[in-house]
Amino acid sequence: MATKQKLTPTQRAASIMITLGSERASKVYKYLKEDEIEQLSIEIAKLDRITPEEMQGNIEDFYGLCVTQKVINEGGVLYARDILEKAFGPEQASSYMERLSKSLQTRAFEFVRKADYRSLQMMLQPEHPQTIALVLSYARSEQAAQIIGELPREKQIDVIERIANIDSVSPEMIRIVEETMGKRFANIASAEQVEVGGVPYVAEIVNRVDRATEKYIFERLDERNPSLSEEIHKLMFVFEDVTKLDDFAIQRFIRDVDTKDLAVALKATTEEVKECIFRNMSARMRETIQQDIQYLNNVRMRDVEEAQQKIVETITRLEAEGQLVIARGEEDAIV
Repeated sequence: MATKQKLTPTQRAASIMITLGSERASKVYKYLKEDEIEQLSIEIAKLDRITPEEMQGNIEDFYGLCVTQKVINEGGVLYARDILEKAFGPEQASSYMERLSKSLQTRAFEFVRKADYRSLQMMLQPEHPQTIALVLSYARSEQAAQIIGELPREKQIDVIERIANIDSVSPEMIRIVEETMGKRFANIASAEQVEVGGVPYVAEIVNRVDRATEKYIFERLDERNPSLSEEIHKLMFVFEDVTKLDDFAIQRFIRDVDTKDLAVALKATTEEVKECIFRNMSARMRETIQQDIQYLNNVRMRDVEEAQQKIVETITRLEAEGQLVIARGEEDAIV
């Protein structure tokens, strides 16, 4: 127990890598992400002294987790719990199961995350909205966005609402749905409920759908479920929200945006949005874009929406890089 108090999880992992030796450790590195390799290497370099007792404790703990992973893979959760309790006692067995539960839960619907979205779309099209919502809660957000964008309009709203309202689903229900989709359900870590879906996930999906679908979703949600629409809005950024950015943020994203996209995007937007953007550019650039807008004839709304989406993606990328700030709600106001 002293080991867990003295060393962080990364330090314990570093000590195991040292115990394995450089040749075996290098083989493990092949399965790690770049940031994991970096963190682990730093800890290995810093970990210059460890007591034999600490090292022994780490090895035993690592062995226990390896055994837990193996028996769950081979026999399922109930079998694993029985074996582990006999080997380590009820308390230690529960500890191992709990520590592995998060990684095991993500294995549900693994085939969905790897599948081509077209295949998923064909498979899910005839399903009930609740089933679609459950499956998409395990999909990658870009997959979910593409599939929702191609569902019938009414079903889109049903699915969005159901994903937002999913707090937890029993493993048994997940197993039944996954088997119905033609795949074997396995490796659920515990009989407790698994957290999926939720409003943040819906916001991420809606941020990725095309502008026409996004507008439709919000129009219908405003009618059917205004509070949900407001919750989703707070967590995402749409083109019209440029009016909520400060001048520095607007000037920053303008530098990264193609002027042709900017002209097309402004062709069919509000005067408020135009004024907000125009006042943050040089007189020469403003004059050029205004002339471009004047000469843009017969522009399809789809092209306008695509240009607006490109600009939104640029803004959200710059926010992720820490180059500008998007205020979301009163609690996020810029001061």
